[in-house]
Amino acid sequence: MNRDEFIQPAHINDEEWALRVQLAQCYHLVDWFGWTEAIFNHISARLPGPAHHYLVNPFGLNYTEVTPLNLLKVDLHGTKLEPSAYDGNPAGFALHSAVHGARDDIHCLIHTHTTPISAVVQKKRGFTHDDFYGAQLYGRVGYHTFEGITLFDDEKARMIDSLGSNHVLVLRNHGIAVGESSIDKALFLLWTVQRAAENQCAAGALGGEDHPLEDGIAAKCAGLTAMLIRESGFASKFFDAMVRKMSLERALAW
Repeated sequence: MNRDEFIQPAHINDEEWALRVQLAQCYHLVDWFGWTEAIFNHISARLPGPAHHYLVNPFGLNYTEVTPLNLLKVDLHGTKLEPSAYDGNPAGFALHSAVHGARDDIHCLIHTHTTPISAVVQKKRGFTHDDFYGAQLYGRVGYHTFEGITLFDDEKARMIDSLGSNHVLVLRNHGIAVGESSIDKALFLLWTVQRAAENQCAAGALGGEDHPLEDGIAAKCAGLTAMLIRESGFASKFFDAMVRKMSLERALAW
């Protein structure tokens, strides 16, 4: 990987460069956690300003090959705003442009379909809220009926309707998209969703009856978690700690 990819060029201001660096770190973390889908899936971060431009990965690169400099800058139509040898993943533009165009409170959107998540969203009931992580999602999940590969503009409005005011969108029979006001908060929310899916799959494989949580307890848990993420710096601490751990493991591997 070219070292120049990590040197801030003169034409990119400090605010955008910091966003690029953190988004590249987010791609690397998703790979490090084992949540990638080969070269597919996508993470976007909205750039400051009224135009709703956003950054997204170059299609064809592994997540570990994403750098601050090779991230694509696109508009809400998926049109590249700066020259690049790469194009974006067409399947990502409908989802990301829909959310970035409609939700000013969502600045980062992450789409995955790991095996546990894919298994849960295939089930008619979707996410349950009877374990520690599932409870944190109570009242925070919208459900969207599968319409095939997400390529077409006419599906955008329906996805936004399905998302509502939530920050987790279940794409039934497909995967999930999570969105938050910053990259670190979106990653922490994705981690919560992933852990909920893993626990639900493990519990479902066991015999015996589940011990249900009362709705009021689940709602309290979800509310407290949302408050911690948005008001305490909780997500930033998590993100930075995971970057340090990933970096150390990579250094030791060398």
